[in-house]
Amino acid sequence: MSDQPNSRLPIEQNRQLFQELVQKALDYAKSIGASDAAAELSESQGLSVAVRNHDIETVEQTRDRSLDVTVFAGNQRGSASTSDFSDEALKETVDAAWHIARYTAADPAAGLPDADMLATDIIDLQLHHPWDIDTETAAAIALQVEDAAREVSPLVTNTDGASVGTFEGHFLLGNTRGFLGGFPFSRHTISIAPIAGSGNNMQRDYWYSSQRDPRRLADPAEIGRYAAQRSLARLSARRIKTGRFPVLFEAPLAVGLLGSLVQAASGGALYRKASFLLDSLGKPVMADHLNVTENPFIPEAMGSSSFDDEGVRTQARSVVSAGVLQGYFLSSYTARKLGMKTTGNAGGSHNLRLSSSRTQPADDLPAMLKKMGTGFLVTELIGQGVNYVTGDYSRGAFGYWVQNGEIQHAVQEVTIAGNLADMWRQIVAVGADTITRGSKTTGSVLIEQMSIAGQ
Repeated sequence: MSDQPNSRLPIEQNRQLFQELVQKALDYAKSIGASDAAAELSESQGLSVAVRNHDIETVEQTRDRSLDVTVFAGNQRGSASTSDFSDEALKETVDAAWHIARYTAADPAAGLPDADMLATDIIDLQLHHPWDIDTETAAAIALQVEDAAREVSPLVTNTDGASVGTFEGHFLLGNTRGFLGGFPFSRHTISIAPIAGSGNNMQRDYWYSSQRDPRRLADPAEIGRYAAQRSLARLSARRIKTGRFPVLFEAPLAVGLLGSLVQAASGGALYRKASFLLDSLGKPVMADHLNVTENPFIPEAMGSSSFDDEGVRTQARSVVSAGVLQGYFLSSYTARKLGMKTTGNAGGSHNLRLSSSRTQPADDLPAMLKKMGTGFLVTELIGQGVNYVTGDYSRGAFGYWVQNGEIQHAVQEVTIAGNLADMWRQIVAVGADTITRGSKTTGSVLIEQMSIAGQ
């Protein structure tokens, strides 16, 4: 591999090498007595440039590669990894995994996926769009973002930095039940966190754009200006009185409600009986106008793949239909623990989308504020206060007090609280102001009422 920091990753050249190495690892594992084995080879590189106060603050260049091997002795499992792709290192890694497997307690749920669950048709989902960018160009873009933020107002006095990052890689996964598949991928990001105000009245907000294809990134100057406007809007922040009020989650935060669904409906939480959604299949868990869909086959999307981390084929499906839970998020292991079949979600969910049958095309954020009338628009959450055993939800929050559908002032130092089971059922509207963050998409989400602890 080249050590030049901006050289392109040799993906095409290494594809055949990866296939040969994966097959060698699998064949060797079988030759020393393994009943089954899986091997994954991966290689990636990245560049991140951050600027602050018009100076380059950091330049990070990464280049990584790994061989990960899992071997089975019946229901005993062992894993090992290496960054050395030589034949000797490959054998040593398989030997290490085999040694661990033989001294590990048997687990009846351990094992490779059933052969009939493995993906056989691997679709090109256009997930690899390299960005031919060097350090100087990345720094120039980051400086453009920072300059645009500062030009919005003299009150933008500083920044926590603007950054430009690019990342690409490829991998190949194989197992002894006939699966062999992989693909190249990329991810690129532009971000900034401006600081507004001075002395005891300083506020910070941020904005970013992230895409697989760099041509789809938002305009750098627009990112800077919008982030600055968000920081400036916070300068009117003060506390509000304690009470129960309608709460509107801004779309970038509302995706967290989808993340909570994945966590609560994941096989790991369910088989450990650590979820309030235990035994909830086929039962109402959300308001009856809500739907959650999963689609792994959206071109260029962050959560797209024809197979999961075990090689199991993914599927487009309904997770919640008219408020009723239709499916969990299961790997082969967690499915066996629950006496069920894998859903192809080893490694997580694939492009979840929350929608409402009530949403109209004109339901942008101002329209959602009108729907709320008087209440709290949440734009930032602080802390990790979610108990998935009970569903209890308590988070520090920042946002804006709204009266008669109009923002009055920013709000800080408050806590919002409720229970996820109640919050999901009390969602009265989902906006048309959809945004995608990672593998989740939703508009703003209006909840009928939550407790707000202020002063």
